[in-house]
Amino acid sequence: MANSRSDTDVDGRRSVLADAGQVIWREAEAIASVTLDERFLAALDLVLRAPGRVITAGSGTSGFIARRCAHLLSTAGTPTLFVHPGDALHGGLGAVTNGDVVLAVSKGGQTVELNIFAARAKERGASVVALTSAPDSPLAAQADLVIALPATAGADPGGVLAMGSSLVAAAWGDALAWALMKLRRYPWDHVLHSHPAGAVGTRPVPSPNKEESP
Repeated sequence: MANSRSDTDVDGRRSVLADAGQVIWREAEAIASVTLDERFLAALDLVLRAPGRVITAGSGTSGFIARRCAHLLSTAGTPTLFVHPGDALHGGLGAVTNGDVVLAVSKGGQTVELNIFAARAKERGASVVALTSAPDSPLAAQADLVIALPATAGADPGGVLAMGSSLVAAAWGDALAWALMKLRRYPWDHVLHSHPAGAVGTRPVPSPNKEESP
């Protein structure tokens, strides 16, 4: 009986590992399906020409991705502020000014607070870029520029847990941050200077090369 139970435990652990591994594979496939086109270039131009700041916004899992995007954009030389849509509707809208670019992140594009925030941001003179998997959604309808991310139902367990879809949005934001860093020629020593309390700040300035030099 002991051997039988042990075999069962081994089979169960292998099954768990296989299932968990599938999550990673599906997420990797979802990220690999992201394509950058003229709309990506339009987003770049919008940010580069904007007289104001970049503001990211989103709720739930999309909110965490929007916050991450704001952090990496700032680190890479594009000062960016994250505004939570819920807080924005209770005074936080004051952070939005004429000439800002709002990057609104929402998989389904139907988040009520985010949609109201986007509408009010436009009224305040900001441009709105919708980063969504639903190009026909209410959010997309009011955006100045729609970035339609690929559908990732297979990478979101049950079609509910925003695992693959959130990573797709994050990858697009990473590409934006890196492209802006290169176009601005933002130097690595500036990046290191903004990390005085961690290991990153103690590293030597990266050597320029064709693939990584801004």
